[in-house]
Amino acid sequence: MDASQAGLVAIGAGLAVGLAGIGAGLGEKDIGAAAVGAITEDGSLFGKGMIFTVMPETIVIFGLVIAIMALFVL
Repeated sequence: MDASQAGLVAIGAGLAVGLAGIGAGLGEKDIGAAAVGAITEDGSLFGKGMIFTVMPETIVIFGLVIAIMALFVL
């Protein structure tokens, strides 16, 4: 792999993690606001609110896996 290909792979890996993080953050802000509101009304909803708040973070993990595969497998 020459230098230009390695640079493009690095840009692709950065985009995979960065765009996944931005997308998860945008989704998580609405879920977090709703979870805080629900917990304010009924404290027993804390567990469900936490699960729904953490769910979008799995998308970032998938982006990180794709980036690692792009950097070290190719």
